[in-house]
Amino acid sequence: MASAADRAERSAGGAVDLEVGTRTVRITNPDRVYFATRGETKLDLAHYYLAVGDGIVRALYERPCMLHRFPSGSAGQKVHQKRVPRGAPPWLRTVRVHFPRYGRHADELCVTELASVIWAVQMSTVEFHPWNSRSADTEHPDEWRIDLDPMPRCPFERVRRVAAVAHEVLTELGIVGWPKTSGGDGLHIYVRIEPRWGFSDVRRAARAFAMEVERRAPRDVTTAWWRKDRDPALLFVDYNQNARDHTIACAYSVRGVPEATVSTPIRWDEVPDVEPRECTIATLPRRFAELGDLHSGIDDVAYSIEPLLEWADRDGIEH
Repeated sequence: MASAADRAERSAGGAVDLEVGTRTVRITNPDRVYFATRGETKLDLAHYYLAVGDGIVRALYERPCMLHRFPSGSAGQKVHQKRVPRGAPPWLRTVRVHFPRYGRHADELCVTELASVIWAVQMSTVEFHPWNSRSADTEHPDEWRIDLDPMPRCPFERVRRVAAVAHEVLTELGIVGWPKTSGGDGLHIYVRIEPRWGFSDVRRAARAFAMEVERRAPRDVTTAWWRKDRDPALLFVDYNQNARDHTIACAYSVRGVPEATVSTPIRWDEVPDVEPRECTIATLPRRFAELGDLHSGIDDVAYSIEPLLEWADRDGIEH
């Protein structure tokens, strides 16, 4: 996938300099294979993120972000990195988040431009896992995440059915949800919310929503918290992904698997037919070029979670 221009930019040591906006980002070890199925390299990964630049920046914009790094490629060890290392370029933005339970803090990557994403790729980042709050107020989420997480024996057709039920409930609430594949076996739905509530309330609201979906689809859904209590053939609506410092792969994030699958925004009318395994760094650039960012309108309206908190009170859901 490397172009002739990239080859011309290679230094004597084999590195490649990429022009990203007004920045130049050097990619070392560009030919290292990161994804074994089709042989995509570190440079191919950088090219993918350049191809979906507007989408990945929108998904990460001004959010504290945990990086999932794979220094030896997807077949090697995964490193979870919260802190931006010393020696990062001076233009890279960070945001400080605190962890009171441990008495520590971390200066996490805060993406405001595409060069930050490509810098992270240079640091061997494959997956981007942002918070559901932004740097201006990290303690008040502006994103509610509905994680449709299939248990080991749950067929994808069940995931599709539950997504339809979730869409029905959102529509009745007058809320627009933005679906995407997870890059794995599930689906995610994101909702912009007013940043008026803390993580505890957003989690309560998410749990109330999950319980409503379970009531409507009891043969497909479980909200049992302990894994041992879940039927392995059902789908778990994972409301806990809205707890503080819990993160999941954002829209357009590649996943650290040999197939290089991508967490891909989709339309609601695509849910019945989408095949997540076909959404990869090999297919997404063309799709993005044809359709643009299907989540481009996600920031247009922010919704209240008050109706969901009323459901939480009704259902006796505690903080």
